[in-house]
Amino acid sequence: MFRVDLHPTHVSDCGKFRLRVGKPLPFGASIVPGGVNFSVYSRSATSCKLALFNKHEPKPFSVITFKDEFRIGNVFTMVVFDLDYENLEYGFYMEGPFDAREGHRFDKTRVLMDPYAKAIGGRDVWGKQPDWNDMYQHRARIIFDDFDWENDHPLETPVEDLIFYETHVRGFTQNPSSGVKHPGTFSGIREKIPYLKELGINCIELMPIHEFDEFENSRISPTTGKTLYNYWGYSNVGFFAPKAGFAATGKFGMQVDECKTLIRELHKNGIEVILDVVFNHTAEGNERGPYISYRGIDNKTYYLLTPEGYYFNFSGCGNTLNCNNPIVRNMILDCLRYWAADYHVDGFRFDLASILGRDQNGAPMHSPPLLETLAFDPILGKCKLIAEAWDAGGLYQVGCFPAWGRWAEWNGKYRDDLRRFLKGEPNMLGAMAQRLQGSPDLYQMAGRGATASINFVTAHDGFTLYDMVAYNGKHNEANGENNGDGSNDNYSWNCGWEGESTDPQVNRLRIKQMKNAVAMLLVSQGTPMLLAGDEMANTQWGNNNAYCQDNEISWIDWSLLDKNKELFNFFKNMIAFRRAHPVLRNRGHFQNRDYMGSGFADITWHGQKAWNVDWSEESRCLAFMLCGMHAKGGTVDDNSVYVAMNMHWEMHGFEMPQLPDYMEWAVFANTDAAPPHDIWVPGKEVGLASQKEFLVGPRSVVILVGRDKKKKSRKES
Repeated sequence: MFRVDLHPTHVSDCGKFRLRVGKPLPFGASIVPGGVNFSVYSRSATSCKLALFNKHEPKPFSVITFKDEFRIGNVFTMVVFDLDYENLEYGFYMEGPFDAREGHRFDKTRVLMDPYAKAIGGRDVWGKQPDWNDMYQHRARIIFDDFDWENDHPLETPVEDLIFYETHVRGFTQNPSSGVKHPGTFSGIREKIPYLKELGINCIELMPIHEFDEFENSRISPTTGKTLYNYWGYSNVGFFAPKAGFAATGKFGMQVDECKTLIRELHKNGIEVILDVVFNHTAEGNERGPYISYRGIDNKTYYLLTPEGYYFNFSGCGNTLNCNNPIVRNMILDCLRYWAADYHVDGFRFDLASILGRDQNGAPMHSPPLLETLAFDPILGKCKLIAEAWDAGGLYQVGCFPAWGRWAEWNGKYRDDLRRFLKGEPNMLGAMAQRLQGSPDLYQMAGRGATASINFVTAHDGFTLYDMVAYNGKHNEANGENNGDGSNDNYSWNCGWEGESTDPQVNRLRIKQMKNAVAMLLVSQGTPMLLAGDEMANTQWGNNNAYCQDNEISWIDWSLLDKNKELFNFFKNMIAFRRAHPVLRNRGHFQNRDYMGSGFADITWHGQKAWNVDWSEESRCLAFMLCGMHAKGGTVDDNSVYVAMNMHWEMHGFEMPQLPDYMEWAVFANTDAAPPHDIWVPGKEVGLASQKEFLVGPRSVVILVGRDKKKKSRKES
């Protein structure tokens, strides 16, 4: 059968290529029968040319003008037939006005990358010095949709049942101590799946994997002499393409398949994948930044601009994406749909998400169209949506981020309040009581449940858990900014000595404080997030802003796993305990009443005396009990759990609430005890001789489980 749409209607100016008008949607480059459909939007460009390159060659082998009849509205589109797209790179020349005050910065001499490029060349091998004379640094490529997913699909695990594990693709396995075959890559993470399963992780949150330029702002550290890179990658070149430098096969152009293979294998092992996405700015920077894509294609559409034509900088990185412009909004939506549908990712964490709610003048919006669209999009309907609910322009929305019942938030207040309580600051009991319940003071009035709160003590941005208990102040000298970068509000305490210590008492206290932190985190309502390496006391030697450190500062030192087996074991069993007890994983907030007729409210508060809390400013003792009959709103029956937290520097006795006669308290964890008595395997807890009082050591956490006396562990019987 003859198909008209396969029939060329035009010939390129050089006569080499056959052409026809293309389809305006989808944007980008799409393989069609016999050729490739190219489509690019620009409202203000007067003309457009398609530049075709052979891979890695410095100059295009052909430049094809989009004919007038190939422009549909504000979209340039055409089909080019008979291309060798396996060996092809492409870009665009855009011609139009250069008038900064009007927001236009066209330059017809620049080759511009397709904003919708599904693969990008130019930085194929991490850290390989590029040719700075190359006219086209970041090169759009065409991919094939031929990956075998083997019936994989997103896991759709309820968010309250997840244990998030934040990590950097390169930093997770780049250290030689990782022992993987392909360090610093998607394949390297794949080799560590058995480790993740042993720890109990069922959701990995990857720091940016979209294509970025590690050489952006690269320089030599004046203190270490090492090259500083754009290591974290919070400065995207393209939103649709996985970073080639994160793939062992990137030099062969196989980064798409390697990334998909990782996701497929994680899913086979019950581990979800969350991507950290950065839709607040791009790598083009401010007025002095490079032309890569958006600036030269349609600057006025893609960026928030001042009346004078300069770039608003709510991101702290030179520019701000115009997220609520309909074109940009659709690009973001197309991108997320693509990652959800074509990469099977389970959700997204949005960096500086408050920017996504600013209008074209930079003002916060009451009901931002982009955030609402993402909340109700049918393709993203089962994806987790997580906001970093602040930006660098001073907008802080923790507890009030526009949610529509869909958005969760990184709870920065949880991090700060737990750290302050942990170090023994006064007047923290009231705040901690809120955080342990899933922050109802922040979310309940807005009709949001405990799952709106992503609880964390540490993240990539800030101290590691070990550094939080080993340093009073940041030590960022290696960044070359005179220690002026990074936050000063760390709420850390070094346990009596700054940095590495040979004092056994200092080191024992540090281990205890790390156990205290993770114990409180994992018995809190909401969804917990761990920072990779904390389970083995990984250190950045006091650097709380290691964004530029592609070296041992940022790489996880896997040799610490042997050194700190005690800590790893504690983490592993705390995670198992949380997963074993639904009472720790409620979607909604507590009602503070006995709606199940158990004799206890769903949550009750205690102090050194049962049912009686000293809420005064100087009190540092707090306990609570969760009634197992109220687990998951009474839909699940579970053990009761009692948690006593003593952040005072002296031991205190805690009177335990009395259980029914057929039940008894058994100890699951006691951070004051030496291993192996610091924690037990869930279900193997040891019954207490005294059911009235438990002595809780200084700066310690104790977790008890209420159980039927007839179901004692084998060890006791």
